[in-house]
Amino acid sequence: MSATETRALTPPNRVYPGYVFDLDGTVYLGESLLPHAAQTIRELKARGSRVVYVTNKPLETADEYAHKLTRLGVPTTRSDVVTSVDALVDYLHHAHPGATVLAVAEQSAIDELSAAGFPLTTEPSQAEVVVVSFDRTFDYAKLNAAFQAVRYGSAVIVATNPDPYCPTPEGGIPDCAAMLAAIEACSGASAEAVVGKPSVHMARALLGRLGMSAQDVAVIGDRLLTDMAMARSLGMTGILVLTGATRADSLYGAPVQPHYMINSLDDLLPEGLSPDGPESSSLLEEESG
Repeated sequence: MSATETRALTPPNRVYPGYVFDLDGTVYLGESLLPHAAQTIRELKARGSRVVYVTNKPLETADEYAHKLTRLGVPTTRSDVVTSVDALVDYLHHAHPGATVLAVAEQSAIDELSAAGFPLTTEPSQAEVVVVSFDRTFDYAKLNAAFQAVRYGSAVIVATNPDPYCPTPEGGIPDCAAMLAAIEACSGASAEAVVGKPSVHMARALLGRLGMSAQDVAVIGDRLLTDMAMARSLGMTGILVLTGATRADSLYGAPVQPHYMINSLDDLLPEGLSPDGPESSSLLEEESG
């Protein structure tokens, strides 16, 4: 066992000023909160930590995720949630300000692009950027429009997230990577950027939302190649939780390693700080004192 793998089996020993929580598999599964999620997050906030939530899934808006978390018992506002569409909008504002977009996406993502001020088109010859997202309405007409815009026009491709499939209670359905692969295969072009986790574009969006530097932020998630890879991309601390997609034995030989690994969110708090226990002095104050 390597030093990295040994360290990964140890829970964190400090409270961080900022936390980024993945959602499905970390805070909740489906419509149920995972054990200790609400209590742990409440305790972190009581100790002065700033908390935001991140998801690659572009089928719902940040407002809808905030409402779901609040309904499940974790009070959340829209500004506390960063989605792959938020990262997409940030990227386009910087790399292609005001560009005309042909969107291979569902209506919620299209509406967010429009609200962000990007002109939208279904005419391939007018497109400057082809946005590719998780799209359950994907069909030959959308594929052909994207193909024409890229192959015979001057459009570049930007995708929301690299996930090949989206987990469901039935097993899973094709995600953004499937739509992107089809467009890349026929057009002969590669995406200029894939902006969701684990990209530095998403990492920068999260740090910007927190208003903190990377060394002050911990990322908690259940996937090595998205959550932990994003944490390492800009020097944040990666904490793998074993309540979702990854088992402990998956770490051996994996190309991406977390800094720490915990069984549940109850283990996120340093020893002696139970989310259900009495209040004690703030570790943030101890560390800064």
